[in-house]
Amino acid sequence: MTRSSLARTFGAVLALLALLVPVAGCGGDEGSPAGEKTTVTVLAAASLTDAFGDVRTAYAAEAPDVTLRFSFAGSQELAAQVRAGSPADVIATADEKTMNGLTDHVSDPRPFVTNRLAIVVGKGNPEKIATLADLAKPELKVVLAGPTVPAGRYARQILKKADVTVKPKSEATDVRQVITPVRLGEADAGIVYVTDITAAGAEVEAVAIPTEQNLVATYPVATVKDSKNADAAKAFTTWLHGADAKTIFDKNGFGDPTES
Repeated sequence: MTRSSLARTFGAVLALLALLVPVAGCGGDEGSPAGEKTTVTVLAAASLTDAFGDVRTAYAAEAPDVTLRFSFAGSQELAAQVRAGSPADVIATADEKTMNGLTDHVSDPRPFVTNRLAIVVGKGNPEKIATLADLAKPELKVVLAGPTVPAGRYARQILKKADVTVKPKSEATDVRQVITPVRLGEADAGIVYVTDITAAGAEVEAVAIPTEQNLVATYPVATVKDSKNADAAKAFTTWLHGADAKTIFDKNGFGDPTES
């Protein structure tokens, strides 16, 4: 091969490499170099804490190249973080109203679980609370989530439907903070999700709210439009609607949105 043909061959190889290198960098995810795990940041309603702990374990087997990083808080706080541009890939709220307020910031919101509410009381139900009407007794210390928190908004809707007026001792910023004072004996009762009472264990008990007075809380999940890991975020939200995830949510007491 002559020197000129060698030069042409070398030049062609360089040109081919120049075309291939940009292609390797293209795609929906920008956050992780090749060979490293992709971290998907999930903002999730506080009532999903225990279920998403199980989800983390199951998804690690499903997608070993992805690390899930969860941040739990009241849905209204999570929405404020997304609006402020905090780094996030996925958001799961405890109500559709909060998610509907994020239209400009999220993509493809879809319900993935449902929940119902119950009255939470201390072990042994020392005040013998049996109905929503009992919560109106002036001597009782009742805690509710704040009116902007989905659990607090649901509780007020339920009380209004039952024509019961309650003056809460305090208002919590997320549903888990309703259970804590009841568990510690600092409050007599609160209204929370059924799943939160189950997760709290033997230190508290549930007083059921009749179906005709109760309501269904629908939880949607969506990807965040500013996500740096769009493909991984979409894959995770898709998995949350699948059979493996349903098994986890069933175990944790959540309902299926198709059955509500």
